[in-house]
Amino acid sequence: MMSEHTVAAYDKELGTLGRNIAEMGGLAEKMLSDALDALMAMDLDLARAVVACDPRLDALQRQVEEFAILTIARRQPMAVDLREIVAAIRVSGDLERVGDLAKNIAKRTLKLADVPRIPRAAIGLKHMGDLALLQLKDVLDAYATRDIERARDVWTRDSELDALEDSVFRDLLTFMMEDPRNISFCTHLLFCSKNIERAGDHATNIAETVYYLVTGTNLPVDRPKGGSSIMTSDV
Repeated sequence: MMSEHTVAAYDKELGTLGRNIAEMGGLAEKMLSDALDALMAMDLDLARAVVACDPRLDALQRQVEEFAILTIARRQPMAVDLREIVAAIRVSGDLERVGDLAKNIAKRTLKLADVPRIPRAAIGLKHMGDLALLQLKDVLDAYATRDIERARDVWTRDSELDALEDSVFRDLLTFMMEDPRNISFCTHLLFCSKNIERAGDHATNIAETVYYLVTGTNLPVDRPKGGSSIMTSDV
């Protein structure tokens, strides 16, 4: 049996992990939101600010991993206690990847500065971005409250983002076929759409982690899917 002092110290360590994950979640969410706003408005200063935030998110992820490994070595937790720490490691990894995807979108925005724009071509990306941000917000809330029903809802809604990506893919190809001058702009947007879709996938990963954390079991291996494009991520 652990002493009350040991239990209190362990709870404090779990609290530290939780606060670090919360900070990572807030930063990743802001980076993705700002990257999408920068893309829609062609705000180059905001895009540069997103890129500049990435090292902070990377540092937090390393901090979470190192602290979690140290806690496992020191406390040798079992069952739900071990799942708490494993979940923190998993979630931190997914949030770090969301930050990378936001950074990629911001970098694409910077490359688009001198490319002729087609405003209507970005409408579908705006819808995708709104949905991905909602997925991320909901899953972070699910993690904070250990709400498996909310996590399952995020997991189920992944197919909506996939379907939107396919629609955007077809629209952008149409713009490119209509006028070869659109190819450069639309190609950049294709990569942005894939980055947004991948951010949604990481939100879904977190949903699976929340379910595992609370129940000790896994959601089905096969996620609901709305289709897939031929584009691959540039991450």
